[in-house]
Parts: sequence; structure tokens; C-alpha cells
Amino acid sequence: MPGGVGGSGAVGGSGAVGLDALGDLSFEGAAIVLGPDGVRASTGHLGRQRAWRSVTKTLTGYATGIALERGAVTLEDPVGPEGSTLRHVLAHASGLFYESDNVLKAPGARRCYSNRGIDLAGEHVGAVLGRDFGDWVADEVLDPLGMDGVRWTGSPSVGAFGTLEDLARFAAELLRPTLVGPEAFAELTSVQFPDLVGVMPGFGQQRPNPFGLGFEVRGEKSPHWTGSRNSPRTFGHFGMNGTAFWIDPVADLALVVGTSHDFCDEHRDVLPRLSDAVLAAHAG
Repeated sequence: MPGGVGGSGAVGGSGAVGLDALGDLSFEGAAIVLGPDGVRASTGHLGRQRAWRSVTKTLTGYATGIALERGAVTLEDPVGPEGSTLRHVLAHASGLFYESDNVLKAPGARRCYSNRGIDLAGEHVGAVLGRDFGDWVADEVLDPLGMDGVRWTGSPSVGAFGTLEDLARFAAELLRPTLVGPEAFAELTSVQFPDLVGVMPGFGQQRPNPFGLGFEVRGEKSPHWTGSRNSPRTFGHFGMNGTAFWIDPVADLALVVGTSHDFCDEHRDVLPRLSDAVLAAHAG
């Protein structure tokens, strides 16, 4: 674990600077703050297995980025509805419905958040490589980063389970990438189809609603689960079972959060305040 934090017990006390807002939740919460030097603060049960749900999409995006960099696939490969590409499905711009092959809009016309699109992206990469996509994720992302506690249950959009310790290892990689080069990393974490309007799950319609490739990009979204202090370049994801993380490349910080409750109004209240407190305490 970056910075030497490990184990499955509760961690807190003086090492929890900036994380007090987690105590405002009526249910269990844990968090880790990371900088390029490692862990800055942590609190809660970091080794508890949690459903990552849509945080899984970032693993899929990153593993796809490795395949892109090696020339196995291109972002212009046809994937999904007619006229849609690998870029479209990874950026929720294919027009696919949330969890089916129904088409809501033409590709590139609107940001239609779609688990099905991300699943198709993983299926496509696996098919081109001639292997199971989950094995590719394990071999190229999880194993090199020591994310030994992650369990992949099949869905490239929502299927991962793991600890905050494992998610912190991934966050540390995203702060200082080693598995992909700068060009591929910039593509993954930059806004694709920047003018698209769409509904941000849990936060309503956003104009625009920026996403990268498997990663959500903060932009100027309001309301949002990150804080008012987060830069527009902040990227990451939250999952509907209460796990989330962000990387702010301007502040050079990452925040990893896990809770024992499905995403709800308390998350909408606490996570932005938590993010602002973390940035106030640890940025600069």
C-alpha cells in the first residue's frame, strides 16, 4: 500500500487530518488521502471488502488504454450501435440505454450514461485480444499494482469488489502513471465530446456533462459529488453502493472513500464537504 498503510483494522486519530466530515454520516465510512509521496491521511476500515459498482469503469478504461497503447485496438473501432465507436461507448456517447441495447440517441448526440456501453467496450477488447477481458485487467492492471484483494465478477461496468487499500493503490498509479504513457493517459482522463449534455446519475441534468474514457471528469458540474475546491480537471468515479474516488491533477491529490450504504442524500451532502476539507488541509 502506498505510504505504508495496510491491514484490515480501523485507522484514524491524528492521521485523519481533513477527514472529520465522514463523522457526519449516519453509517460507516472510511477514506484515504494520497499525494505523490503516498498516504497523507486515513480513517476507518480500509481493508473491508466493498462493492465498487461504477468505480469498476475506471479499471476498464485503464485496461483499455493499455490495449490502445499497444496497438491492439483503436478508439475508432466500431462498437455498439451503428455509427458508434470504442470512443463513444467508453465516453457514454453511443446513445445506448442504461442497461440494454436500446438506443436513445444517435452516437455523439447526447451523454447517455450506459453500463451496457462500458460492458460492450470490455467485450470488444477481450474479443480482439482473444482472451477474457477480466484476465486482461488482472494481468495488466491489478497484478502489477499489487491490487490482490480485488474480485472481478464479470461486468466491465459494475463487477469489481475490493478494499479501499486496493483502490488507493490504483489512485496512486493515476497520480503518477506507470502502466500507460502520457499520451494514452491524457486521452483516458480528458473530456471526450466536450459539448454533450446529459443526466449525471444522482445529480440531474448537466450542461455540459463531461466524461473521459471510463472516467468521469468534473468540469463545471453543479451539483456534484466532489467539492467546490476541486479543479475542473478532476477525474474519477463514484459507485451506487457508496464507494468513490477522485484524482485532482492540479492539487496533486487523490481521495478514496468507502461507505456501508447505497449512495443517498447523505453522500450528496458529505462528500463535497469532505473533498473541500481534504483540499484545504493537504493541497499546496
